[in-house]
Formats: sequence, structure tokens, C-alpha cells
Amino acid sequence: MREREWRSKPRPQRRPGGHRHQRRDRHETRSDEIGAAAILYGWHTVTAALANPARHIRRLLATENAVRRLQEEGITPPMAPEVVRPDAIAARLTPDAVHQGLLAETDRLPSPAIEDLAAPSIVLVLDQITDPHNVGAILRTAAAFAVSAIVITARHSPEATGVLAKSASGALEVVPIAVVQNLARGLAALKERGFLVVGLDSGGPDDLAALQMQAPLALVLGAEGKGLRQGTRAACDRLARLDLPGAIKSLNVSNAAALALYIASQAIGRA
Repeated sequence: MREREWRSKPRPQRRPGGHRHQRRDRHETRSDEIGAAAILYGWHTVTAALANPARHIRRLLATENAVRRLQEEGITPPMAPEVVRPDAIAARLTPDAVHQGLLAETDRLPSPAIEDLAAPSIVLVLDQITDPHNVGAILRTAAAFAVSAIVITARHSPEATGVLAKSASGALEVVPIAVVQNLARGLAALKERGFLVVGLDSGGPDDLAALQMQAPLALVLGAEGKGLRQGTRAACDRLARLDLPGAIKSLNVSNAAALALYIASQAIGRA
């Protein structure tokens, strides 16, 4: 979606690695590394992973307080946690990370194929949204609206680990992430399965709230600043905007996703 819908002012350019949101956990590794572990930290993030039978836990670090809280809440990890001091966990993370006494090294969850996505349903498609905080917040909203999957590209997307997982607050365990090599081909595959593909664009000819929608539905969101790429726009069935009544006409992409999901859910419920 174009900048005027997401933000009222352009975001200043930063040197690569200069923004704290883009800093990599020193123990996070690229997904193309064989056997790379996902690093999960924070209470909701780690306990959701412990409750997910599809998530294989390699190693669990916990402080004495966290171990006590696990026992009090009746949570039994699949392995005995390694009891460590809080600073031992903090040393593995960025300075602003809030770990709440828990860190897990896990296998990464499998990526479903487009052909395996549930239908009728709603899916979100993210066109090169790279901020892990935003993607994590979108995942959390997607879980709240029972979105069946999020589709991202293999490149220009954040790792499903660390900051993203913490921002998702456990939603990473309930909303599958389908990774595609080419987004236009991924959208074509969704269309073949009967999905209506609607791209959110501030210059779209339709108001999303007035658009006739039905499931299965794919909502496509672009990155702040760049919006939807030309090839992505061309692959959508419809382009729609979010009409806002207030003086400020901009929304963060994760807030825009929440509003779009609410509008779409209401429209599908009336259909």
C-alpha cells in the first residue's frame, strides 16, 4: 500500500543495520542454513511453542522464577529446562529484548504449500514487509481473526524467530506461514483454488468497506513506503483502499491489516 495510507510522513532512510528493529539476534541464523534453529523468547511466545505438538524443542533455558511459574501454571515442558541466571539469557539477545526468563531453541515450523491452505477461508499475503515487529503484530491480529495462513516471499521477509515471534505473542504457533519463491505465481495459485485476491492500495478504485467479498479471500498488503509492487498489483483481482474519516489518513501496516480483516470478516458474514 502506498505511503500516504500508511504514514503521513516518509520514513527517513537509515543505513543498513542502523535501525534497532532490523538488528539480528546474535544467535539467529538465516533460514537457508541447514538445521538452523529458531530462537524464541518471552513468556507467551515460549509457552505457546511448548504447547504446540508440531514444534520440536531443542533446548530450553529458564530462570528459577520462570521454572517456578511454569510449575504453578501446570506447564510441563517436553524436556527439563536448563536453569540459568537472567543475564545468561539477556546476553544472547539484543539489549531491548524482554525475555521474561524463558528462551527456547527450536526447529522451524514447516511451511504449507498454497495447495494445502484451508478453503473457504481468509489468508493474508505480505508483499515484502520486512519489519519483524510489523509482521509479528500482523500474525497476532491474524490469529484473532482466525486467518488460515499468511503468505510471504522467501526473500525480503523477516525470519520467523526472535523479534517476530515475540511480537506475535504466541500466534506463530497457530497461524501457518506459507513461503513462496515468487509472489505473483503464489497469487495465481490462490486464484486457481478459487480465492478472490484483493490488494490494499491507497489509490485503489474501490472502498474496501463497499466491496463485495466472499470466502475464500486473500488480502494483499504492501510494505510501508513502497506499497504493492507493480507485478503484485497486476496479479490482484481488485484493488481497494481504506477510507478513514479522521484528520489523519495514515495507518501503520499492522493496524491497516487489523482494520481490513475486520471489514472483510463483516462482509463475508453478511454474504
